[in-house]
Amino acid sequence: MTTATDDPLVTTDWLSAHLDDPKVKVIDASFKLPGVLPLPIDDYLAAHIPGAVFFDVDAISNHNNPRPHMFPDAAQFARDIAALGISSGDTVVAYDSGGWVAAPRAWWMFLSFGHPNIKVLDGGLKKWTREGRPTHSGKITPKPGKFTAKLDPGAIRSQQQVEANIETRAEQVVDARPRGRFEGTVPEPRPESRSGHIPGSRSVPYAGLFDAETGAMKPLDALRQAFTGSGVDLTKPIVTSCGSGVSALVLTLALYRLGVRGTALYDGSWSEWGLPDGPPIATGPA
Repeated sequence: MTTATDDPLVTTDWLSAHLDDPKVKVIDASFKLPGVLPLPIDDYLAAHIPGAVFFDVDAISNHNNPRPHMFPDAAQFARDIAALGISSGDTVVAYDSGGWVAAPRAWWMFLSFGHPNIKVLDGGLKKWTREGRPTHSGKITPKPGKFTAKLDPGAIRSQQQVEANIETRAEQVVDARPRGRFEGTVPEPRPESRSGHIPGSRSVPYAGLFDAETGAMKPLDALRQAFTGSGVDLTKPIVTSCGSGVSALVLTLALYRLGVRGTALYDGSWSEWGLPDGPPIATGPA
């Protein structure tokens, strides 16, 4: 179980009280699937939390990998984060607009690259504006920071590792996509992808972990039930997966709040596994 000091979430009250702290940096990590308009950057330019800079999930990625927004190397991550005005001694608060919950992706990247002072704003921009708090518009050009990064290789899994795990079942794979996509009854948003799930994986749709009205994460008991009710053993190793390595981190965030450590992300997720020439798939309920 998390304590007040290691809870990855901060409240809107906390952030409001710390907006003027020069050591607290706010990032807008909003994300949308390809083709969905307006673009996240345009939403950011129209309205963002005062002082927030835009964390571009697609840009802060490995541009040599054909799969969408795969983890970059440590050198690139350090450059990209420093360019946002963030230094290694700063506390970073990530939020998103709530249309597609992506702040946990930024949170996990910071943790994976050795920066523990990273939090997620509970309820994001949706809750912030619902409470009548101020927003600004336009672009911010920060003074570059000084950021160092070192990737923990245990934070992510490759396709080969997940494929080998089908036989060993050493790790539980938990899928964050909506249940229809997991079961293969609805098409994937990426037309090149097959429908179904990784054999042996469990389904915990990420949207069920939030209060639909406020956008805040559900209480710990509800989070625990979402996992255990789907057959996930919280005492055994877990790898999270989704469509392209974004919403899987909502599960990781919820697990972290439940005191579960040592999880990993299958970074390629279904955008890699679901390719026509990809590994075996399963359909139907888990």
